[in-house]
Amino acid sequence: MTRVLSIASECAPLVKTGGLADVAGALPAALGAQGVQMRTLLPGYPAVMDALHDRAEVAHFHDLFGGQAWILSGRAAGLDLVVIDAPHLYARAGSPYMAPDGRDWPDNPERFAALSWIGAHLGIHGVAGWHPQVLHGHDWQAGFVPQYLRQMGGGPATVLTIHNIAFTGSTDPGRVQSLRLDPWHFHPEGYEFYGGISALKSGLMGADALTTVSPTYAAELMTPEYGMGLDGVIRHRREALTGILNGIDADAWDPGADPAIRPYRDLDGKAANKAALRAEMGLPDTDGPLCVIVSRMSHQKGLDLVLEALPALLDRGGQLAVLGSGDPGLEQAFRQAADQNPNVAVRIGYDEGLSHRMIAGGDAILVPSRFEPCGLTQMYGLRYGTVPVVALTGGLADTVINASPAALARGAATGVQFSPVTAEALRGALTRLCQLYRDGDTWSRLVANGMSHPVGWDQSARAYAALYARLSTGR
Repeated sequence: MTRVLSIASECAPLVKTGGLADVAGALPAALGAQGVQMRTLLPGYPAVMDALHDRAEVAHFHDLFGGQAWILSGRAAGLDLVVIDAPHLYARAGSPYMAPDGRDWPDNPERFAALSWIGAHLGIHGVAGWHPQVLHGHDWQAGFVPQYLRQMGGGPATVLTIHNIAFTGSTDPGRVQSLRLDPWHFHPEGYEFYGGISALKSGLMGADALTTVSPTYAAELMTPEYGMGLDGVIRHRREALTGILNGIDADAWDPGADPAIRPYRDLDGKAANKAALRAEMGLPDTDGPLCVIVSRMSHQKGLDLVLEALPALLDRGGQLAVLGSGDPGLEQAFRQAADQNPNVAVRIGYDEGLSHRMIAGGDAILVPSRFEPCGLTQMYGLRYGTVPVVALTGGLADTVINASPAALARGAATGVQFSPVTAEALRGALTRLCQLYRDGDTWSRLVANGMSHPVGWDQSARAYAALYARLSTGR
């Protein structure tokens, strides 16, 4: 059995701001079936400390980046955890990264350097007799793990997963000492990044293996368009990089047992959910497709394109229901669209139950992201028989099979893709969607294909287990 310590700044369901938490929370159980024993190292945020039980102190530090820290083992939410109880770093209101006023904590570089430092320390010294063979860090918050291991004299193999390369963990070079970094590694082959320090760059250069969350995103990262200034580093380490698709929590997202909806297993069962969603959102009955969006409202997510392309859907009898929040200008624009058209409904904010009801009740789900490392909502759509309409980028390209004539003929199509990521291309995709919807037999096959498409963690877990096995040989 391979022993792996996962090092993450967030982990669902305990604390979550994005997809990193979903991966950190889902992988341990999926890997158990593959012969991998994974424990997860987390900062001791209030929510984590409140949930931790069966706790035992395994180490104590008098000075962990400015204060005392206790390392605790325990369990929470079905996970085997190692928690850094460092009140001076983590006992704060707000999100893991921001104060209640929405500003980043000014000492974030030190807060997450501490996470990396403890991860490296435990990699060498173990946890109460349990010694990991692989340290698996996530994003910039665990980027310094290979560097600290090097400074401590070496240890287990290391993996770094890039969930979103846009966050580089950069800070000014004056923090070398406060971050406990060896100044001799402040150079382009180390943690130096355009004259400053980057935790992500450090990890990209130092980890034994790199992964990201889809094969297409792995390829995109090597280009200036997507690499955020690190494309040269990624190309340099291309032999170490693997794209492994995320999965979804197939228990939490199960149309046959979802408590938030009227459970169903086929297209016929969706009809009751569609009627209920229309009633909840105040939409009239029509004979066109009901499209849904469950998304953060941002430029990245391409929702401005939806506003431009919307007439292509509405003019063909379609409807749109939106759940999301974010950019105030987009929020106002969608509110205005709803005010001006009875076939558009918008809820600003986030509601977990409503997100399930929308995906269950919609005929199609729109995911027009300009870039999307993996994406989860299109996979929720597949599982619920809600046809994804997606931009041809990142994980969207890897998880949805376009309804081309050839794919339809061989029974493989699961959705509609469009490229380039423009309003004109989205208009074409919405037109195509409406054509498919009006062909009942074709639509039924499209829905059935999506519902049978594997979107759980089994395949991803097998790929990670194989990677760990290769790295841990002889360790």
